[in-house]
Amino acid sequence: MSDTNRILLVDDEEDILNFLSYNLKKEGYEVFTALNGHDGIALAKKHKPHLVVLDVMMPEMDGIETCRIMRENKELANLLIVFLSARSEDYTQIAGFDSGADDYITKPIKPRVFISRIKALLRRLSNSTPKVEKVLEFGELKIDLEKYLVFKGGKEIMLPKKEFRLLELLVSKPGKVFTREFILEKIWGDEVVVGDRTIDVHIRKLREKLGEDNIRTVKGVGYKFEF
Repeated sequence: MSDTNRILLVDDEEDILNFLSYNLKKEGYEVFTALNGHDGIALAKKHKPHLVVLDVMMPEMDGIETCRIMRENKELANLLIVFLSARSEDYTQIAGFDSGADDYITKPIKPRVFISRIKALLRRLSNSTPKVEKVLEFGELKIDLEKYLVFKGGKEIMLPKKEFRLLELLVSKPGKVFTREFILEKIWGDEVVVGDRTIDVHIRKLREKLGEDNIRTVKGVGYKFEF
């Protein structure tokens, strides 16, 4: 498969697909397009793109559900997903991040700024170091850092990418308090502007899936993992 970065665009408006595709191809990217979430998932499985750009509002299957399904596919574990949408409400952006997105860009956006955001995301991918094969165990909780798998009591628990990365950060130093600012910078990066509610949503989801005992809130500071 080519070393060229592969980008998949999923939007139900052909004009937007053609416009984005033209600008990305000018930068040397290999581009695939889909008009709906179902075709987008099929193309992602076939071509294994490095990055997917998703619209939120699409018929039959919206972008949030499309992102969630992609995140549940182990073959697409390292895939970067960014939403590009005219929906700018906080709750829509939080839903996007909660489904596993790496970034959320609001329309309209100038082509030069869009390309810059895409390049920043791909740099993060290229600069990331391969994970050391390692399995962590905390009582009934088992975390395979290489395979992005989490088990509790022998039962596999599905975590979106952001939830897994948050859990991975917290368990990297049990007992250590991670501030909200550090979590935002480490998990979401400098280019994404999100609020405290985004962290709260991800922590709540982790507690629902893993139990209330391990992830503790340090009021006014942040969170820590205990076992």
